[in-house]
Amino acid sequence: MSDGTPADLFFDAAVGLLRRVRDEEAGAIAAAGTLLADTVTAGGRLFAFGAGHSSLAAQDVVYRAGGLALMNLLTVPGVVGVDVTPATLGSALERVDGLASAVLDTSPLRAGDALVIISLSGRNALPVEMATGARALGVKVIGVTSVAYATETKSRHTSGTFLKDHCDVVLDSKIAVGDAELTLDTIPAPFAPASTVVTTALLQAVMATTAATLADRGVEPPLLRSGNVDGGHEWNGRVMNEYADRIFYRH
Repeated sequence: MSDGTPADLFFDAAVGLLRRVRDEEAGAIAAAGTLLADTVTAGGRLFAFGAGHSSLAAQDVVYRAGGLALMNLLTVPGVVGVDVTPATLGSALERVDGLASAVLDTSPLRAGDALVIISLSGRNALPVEMATGARALGVKVIGVTSVAYATETKSRHTSGTFLKDHCDVVLDSKIAVGDAELTLDTIPAPFAPASTVVTTALLQAVMATTAATLADRGVEPPLLRSGNVDGGHEWNGRVMNEYADRIFYRH
C-alpha cells in the first residue's frame, strides 16, 4: 500500500470507483432510469431485492427522503441483511435452489413491473433464479453486479450462468473479486470493502435519472420528502395516497 493513511487510501479507492461507474456505466444508468420511468408511466410497480450486504443498497432506495415513493423492497426471510442468527444462514440460503421461485410465487410481482436485483458476485442460485423467474412473469429486470466475477469465478447455479446473463439492463459496479480495496504487509487479508458505497451511488444515480425522465415527460415524479422538514408529512401523505395501489411497504 502506498503513502497515505488507510482512510485516505480508502477514500481514494472509492472515489476512483465512483468515477469509473459514472463514466463507463453512463449508458446503462440512462437505460435503467428510462426503464423505470417507462414502468411508472405504464402503471407498473417497482421493486428492489438484495441478499446479505447487497440488501443495504436495495433498502437505501425504499421509503426514503428524496427517493421515489414507488420503490418497494422484495424480501426473502433470512436473507435481507445480517439480522438473522447465525448470520451465516443468510449466505447459505443464497445457494438454495428453488427459494427464489417460492418467494416469487407469493410476492405481488406481476407482468409490467420492474425489479432491481443487487448481487455483487451474481453467482449464487438466489439472484440467478430471481432474475429468470421474474422475467418469466413478464417483469423487467435491472441487475446491479460486478461483471468481473463472471470471468474470474464459477457460477454456483446449475445453469452455469450469472445474474448478468438474465437482465434487461446490467449495471457493473466494477468491484474487484473479493470486495476489499486495501492491503497492508502487517495485515494477512485484504480489507476495506467499497461495494456498498459504489452500489448505493449507482442506484441513486438511476433514481435521479428516473425522476428527471418522468419530469421531462410531464409527469410529476412521486418523490418523498423528509419528515423532518415542515410540510414533509403532508407531502408524503398526498403522494402515498395517490399511488396507494403501488406502494406495498404501508400494508
